[in-house]
Amino acid sequence: MTDIRVGVIGCGGRMGRMVLSELAATKGCRIAGGTEPKESALFGRDLGDIAGTGPLGLAVTDKAETLFAGADVVIDFTTPAASVLHAGMAARTGTAFVLGTTGLDDKQLAAVARAARKAPIVRAANMSLGVTLLAALVEKVASVLGPDYDIEIVEMHHRHKVDAPSGTALALGEAAAAGRGVRLAKVGQRSRDGYTGARRTGDIGFAVLRGGDVVGDHSVVFAGAGERIELVHRASSRQIFARGAVRAALWVADRKPGLYSMRDVLGIS
Repeated sequence: MTDIRVGVIGCGGRMGRMVLSELAATKGCRIAGGTEPKESALFGRDLGDIAGTGPLGLAVTDKAETLFAGADVVIDFTTPAASVLHAGMAARTGTAFVLGTTGLDDKQLAAVARAARKAPIVRAANMSLGVTLLAALVEKVASVLGPDYDIEIVEMHHRHKVDAPSGTALALGEAAAAGRGVRLAKVGQRSRDGYTGARRTGDIGFAVLRGGDVVGDHSVVFAGAGERIELVHRASSRQIFARGAVRAALWVADRKPGLYSMRDVLGIS
């Protein structure tokens, strides 16, 4: 079998470096290229030096469109605005796209969905295989227990994280809402302060903690009368996100255009 050629947008970032390293260690993959802005200190460097593999004969460029044209799959952990532009490139070239960027707003998500009409795209707020399974469990538990059990989602991340609640927490909220057959926008409660009154039946609450170097902790609490069920995922290394992204790249490379999730990748949709 021919190796799948995988490109990495933002290859010099924290996640980009990990993805390169994971690609280099994964059978069936071949690094096709990587991009960084021209002003980056890594511009022109050999990708093998960044991946820790030794020279590969591939230099870091700023030509994202060229990368899409020459790769089977492109992986992106950058920024919402940049990721939307890259989704458009995927649509123009028909290249499979794995999008792990968080914090996209509704307009940006709609743009990604439009791009998926012309290219296969895997988008996930969290590429972890464990979190994907957690979301499936949350949906199932929410459907079984019903609104008599209050749902609270608690997340903690490092002090430098800029968005809150985390994309993963919101995805878990969406899973819980789907289990109940409601829209998260209608029942989500993102903040409480002061004299708030009693908790509304059916709400899905969020609590956000920030501090230290926590990679990512997520708990979904189902609190009923006389008992409490908690589903928990704790990430101790960001490498799990890179590992999931590479697995998604292997899966999506030969798919038809469409918007896919990590549940599709794991076959638990």
